[in-house]
Amino acid sequence: MARLAMVIDTVRCVGCMDCIVACKTENQTPEGFNRDWIAYDTQGKFPTLHQEIRSERCNQCSEPPCVDCCPTGASHVHEYGGVVLVEKTMCIGCKACIASCPYDARYVHPEGYVDKCTFCIHRVEKGMDPACVSVCPTHCMHFGDLEDPLSNVSKLLASRKHHTLIPQAGTEPHVYYLT
Repeated sequence: MARLAMVIDTVRCVGCMDCIVACKTENQTPEGFNRDWIAYDTQGKFPTLHQEIRSERCNQCSEPPCVDCCPTGASHVHEYGGVVLVEKTMCIGCKACIASCPYDARYVHPEGYVDKCTFCIHRVEKGMDPACVSVCPTHCMHFGDLEDPLSNVSKLLASRKHHTLIPQAGTEPHVYYLT
């Protein structure tokens, strides 16, 4: 069974926001809302500083608290690739999933349902990359199946130092950041 993941090379990411524009366009995200965003993390003490620039989104967790707390089953794990989705017609907008997400990756759509990154599953099912990955000018974003040892994401994770966000939350995220 496939386990879809995204790998983002923070050495190559320049924070250009092309991924955000592609996502908004592809998914018709309303003005003022985003399914992904750029984060800047600066560590160290001047003059020895290190800045990590990274594109963030829903982490498509293996242990998604948003699914466990959803009272209607609107938040669910898709049968292909383990992608966490929201069925908007079932969502009552209670925001339990928003409160449970340690990544702050969800928002209430103006139409009343909760929305988030879907790894562009509608594109992936047609053999395409997510919109954000397909437009990245620095090619810092990679997408594929973790279960396939020959996939680009598997090879990158085997060969490079990487981390996930908030690993102590126990969600087992599937967005990885190469350092």
